[in-house]
Amino acid sequence: MDVLSDAITTMRVGRPSMSLTRADPSWTERVQSFDGARLYVVITGGIRVEEADGSGVDLELGDAVLFPFGIEHRLINATDDTAQLLSAAYRLDQARPHPLFANLPELVSLPARADRYPSLRASIELLRSELGEQMYGRDLVLPALLDVLLVHVVRACLAESAGLQTVGWCVALEDEVIARSLRAVHERPAEPWTVQSLGAYAGLSRAAFARRFTAMVGQPPLTYLTWWRLTTAARLLQTTDAPLSVIAQRSGYGSVYAFANAFKREYGISAGRYRQQHRADRQGLAEAL
Repeated sequence: MDVLSDAITTMRVGRPSMSLTRADPSWTERVQSFDGARLYVVITGGIRVEEADGSGVDLELGDAVLFPFGIEHRLINATDDTAQLLSAAYRLDQARPHPLFANLPELVSLPARADRYPSLRASIELLRSELGEQMYGRDLVLPALLDVLLVHVVRACLAESAGLQTVGWCVALEDEVIARSLRAVHERPAEPWTVQSLGAYAGLSRAAFARRFTAMVGQPPLTYLTWWRLTTAARLLQTTDAPLSVIAQRSGYGSVYAFANAFKREYGISAGRYRQQHRADRQGLAEAL
């Protein structure tokens, strides 16, 4: 998968949940903090979204707002009319968040401008249409559309951030050279990459590549490679019954011994114990959503 897909897949737990709220003129709701992301789209009317300190944004028809880290906030009907608000919740495993998400602010507002992010606007319209019709297959279509919407929103968030920053993941994914090396690491983590081979693959000398990668990503190439390999291994331990030898090989380690040592150094427990603990925890989180 590509870097964004991997980042979301690694953190996602269970299926997204969704609700459609009818907000009367005096309606207000306080939303507690949440281990995941919350997304809102105004279907009709207007809604004000406020953070705990009282700062916030006013949303109109088609506007969207994302709380990537699920911080506490308040929702208020901002008009004298009834409003409708689509709410989506995506539970995320925050124990090992992908650094890509560190570039996102706590609140991201995406106005419904016709000239920006047509794919995002199209996914919102599809959701609105599906919500307005009682069609067969709705229970299958809606979670899939929520997943699509999350991807388009995060894409838009990264694009907005890239226009304001000179380094960081949002910029790295737009940089052809660094993006190419990141795709290689994510698509082929088991390959015996070196700084030199990654640099050659990206089209730069070893030194130039190392400087550029570290400046944009915030970690040296091999540090990120190791982080991603062990993150991949952890996901396999949680979601498959593959033996440790297979997981070691798929994660880029030549032996179970080397993998076991690296995993315990990173996570503080053995791979077998991690599998027992975290698969049970992940199942519990999925059932709770």
